[in-house]
Amino acid sequence: MASTTQMMFMLRRAAPRLTRSLFMCHHACKSPRTSQQSKRLFGTSITRLSSDGLIPDPQVASQIANISRSLQSSKKKASFFPELSEKSVAYWLLGSAASVFGIVVFGGLTRLTESGLSITEWRPVTGSLPPRNDQDWAAEFTKYRSSPEFKLLNPHMTLNEFKSIYYMEWGHRIWGRVVGISFLLPAAYFIARRKVSAPMAAKIVGIAGLIGFQGFLGWWMVKSGLKDDLFAPGSHPRVSQYRLTAHLGTAFLCYTAMLWNGLSILREHKLLADPQAAMKLFERLKRPELRFFRASVGALGGLVFCTAMSGGLVAGLDAGLIYNEFPYMGLGLTPPKSELFSDFYSHTPDKSDIWWRNALENPSLVQLDHRILATTTFTSVMALWAYTKFSPTLRTMLPAACKRGMHGVVGFVGLQVALGITTLLYLVPLPLASAHQAGSLALLSSVIILGGRTWVPRRATKLVSQSFAKPISTPTRPRLWNQTLDQRLGKHISPVS
Repeated sequence: MASTTQMMFMLRRAAPRLTRSLFMCHHACKSPRTSQQSKRLFGTSITRLSSDGLIPDPQVASQIANISRSLQSSKKKASFFPELSEKSVAYWLLGSAASVFGIVVFGGLTRLTESGLSITEWRPVTGSLPPRNDQDWAAEFTKYRSSPEFKLLNPHMTLNEFKSIYYMEWGHRIWGRVVGISFLLPAAYFIARRKVSAPMAAKIVGIAGLIGFQGFLGWWMVKSGLKDDLFAPGSHPRVSQYRLTAHLGTAFLCYTAMLWNGLSILREHKLLADPQAAMKLFERLKRPELRFFRASVGALGGLVFCTAMSGGLVAGLDAGLIYNEFPYMGLGLTPPKSELFSDFYSHTPDKSDIWWRNALENPSLVQLDHRILATTTFTSVMALWAYTKFSPTLRTMLPAACKRGMHGVVGFVGLQVALGITTLLYLVPLPLASAHQAGSLALLSSVIILGGRTWVPRRATKLVSQSFAKPISTPTRPRLWNQTLDQRLGKHISPVS
């Protein structure tokens, strides 16, 4: 017992000596610094070390100061997401936008071939496979023969003819599922692996929700053409033009969101590659002389979208099959007022709904509205192009990329007008009508690209401003005698990036 007590007493006496011999830097004691020098090199958080002379070489002063700033900033809650999304996310978004572009065009073909009502049930899982034998085909054909479209439009359709329209609708639905899966799975991966910024993650989740809502709208639209009470008795069986336009508009919004966010990520990477040039570009775009042009591009995008949605009403009502001439509609530029605002479309005794119901349900007025909107869009594009071409201020101040984007918009609007008039004159042939629908989305894309080059992105401006606060150069590696300090601090000392 006495020997144990004596051993503990000896260890206690030895502990202070071990502490001093292990943790004192004798080399640093030979060249002490003053307290003021320590404060300049390390900051106030480690000034007390100057009394022991624990001061590193001046070559690592900037490195130690950077560590001090990092320790202070670490008190803030670290973000789960990075500040900048990776380029792979941008390429994925652009690929998804291309897939949505394709399904919009294919959906137009499905409607033009009268194939949209061939599948009378909504089976998201079991409906992924087509009928595999004659018994399954007979069952599907029996369901279709009970629909209003078969009874009123296709009473003499054979099974082989039914298969052709069935495969069109089935292909459209399968493509929609592919769009959803190819977006949801990579979205979950990119967010879980922290390859996107926090704002971009929220936008991706919003787009995913919009895709799911789009699938619901698709079936809601088809369902409107399977019941007799949703359209006038004896009329041509068709889906509701309201639901068709909602379905089309949601597809346009999905495409726009994917395209815009994909281009935004690529633009941020390009701007951060040369922050000084980016700041000069921002200052140039923020000039008051370009304010009207920036606002005009935004208004032009809204006008193009509204024109495309009016085209959805035209398609839903088959309004392109009347007045197949341009610019006249019958004996004049417009049909008679009694035809445009007919009491036939009013559903109230006092006729209070005659204005908006004719605008949305009367094929004559719907086509006239589409003509007016298309002409207004074309005139607005040409006027904005002339403004950039002949205004001395814009010719000198507008960046070259914006001028090229404006030329692209002019080209697409000219092509779209030509396709629209040709489609009308030739009684809506399948190739021209499909190309006209694709042209509307291409025109909207060109306006979005022009807006990306014209508007000043707030987030990109913030990232570029933050890039100037980072150290420009990487400090040199400390000398050999300072490696002891590196080992003590461990991974806290690292070259400044």
